Amino acid sequence: MAVTMAEITKLRNLTSAGIVDCKKALTETNGDIDAAVEILRQKGKAIAAKREDRQASEGCVLAKNEGSFAAIVALCCETDFVAKNAGFVALTKQLLDLAVANKVKSLDELKNLVVDGRTVAELVTDESGKTGEKIELGRYEYLEAPSTTSYNHLGNKLSTIAGFNLPEVDYQVGRDIAMQIASMNPVAIDRDSVSEEIKTSEYNVAIEKTKEEQVLKAVEAALKKAGINPRLVDSEDHIASNITKGWLTEDEAVKARAIIAETSAAKAANLPEAMIKNIANGRLNKFFKENCLMEQEFVKDGELTIGQYLEKSAKGLVVVSFKRVNLNQD
Repeated sequence: MAVTMAEITKLRNLTSAGIVDCKKALTETNGDIDAAVEILRQKGKAIAAKREDRQASEGCVLAKNEGSFAAIVALCCETDFVAKNAGFVALTKQLLDLAVANKVKSLDELKNLVVDGRTVAELVTDESGKTGEKIELGRYEYLEAPSTTSYNHLGNKLSTIAGFNLPEVDYQVGRDIAMQIASMNPVAIDRDSVSEEIKTSEYNVAIEKTKEEQVLKAVEAALKKAGINPRLVDSEDHIASNITKGWLTEDEAVKARAIIAETSAAKAANLPEAMIKNIANGRLNKFFKENCLMEQEFVKDGELTIGQYLEKSAKGLVVVSFKRVNLNQD
């Protein structure tokens, strides 16, 4: 049976599958549209199963907010080519609209939503049949607050949402905060919101870094006193290289190694604990200022912190929650 272009077009409108796939399905079913739709759906399942072990590291990320609810959906695929396809982006937007309209609270809840008799999970599987790639819902984030904002970065790889404690927030102020979150990637709203695990880890790193710096300063001072340039002996590779270049003699290298070993051991055994803790606390405080949203320097005005910017725009205004999804490496 000859398949007409009108039949192919009708099947494409129903499934968004490619022309060749539509023609094959119609030929196989002798023009039965319903049967052809089912064949294409089964093809999508087969492709999804076949590519289950593939990595879907590309995709489209979109965010949206309506009143007190905001959400981010990340629909993932294998290649950037598919991620930029208009149909793929449209599906991501459709899923996001569904999530916001239904105030979805989890990825599983989103997957189980029904659209025209099909679950979202089935729609995602169908997309595998159309693209020939592994397609999956990679991330879903949401928040609720008296007022919300959202931001989608150019390229659909990075999106943010934020919630505020007041019911009305100026649009530009909200957008500025969402963009701040996108660009500065804060770990928490304020220092009280930083987990104890992160605080402990950062403090321990600060302690070790401070100890290393104190030992290094003592070693450099001892080397200079002995007439040896510390930069010539800061690693075994440099020592070997500088001997070859004639910038360092074998005797100087031996002497430098001895000074480094003796001074390092002596200084490490006599580090002033109070001073080390003081410096480490200073480093931790710097971490908070750089990574806590309300304490961060406002990217559009370095004279203000985000907290000061919000207070300036509306008395008592603060961020109460935020989410950030980025498919690229930060």
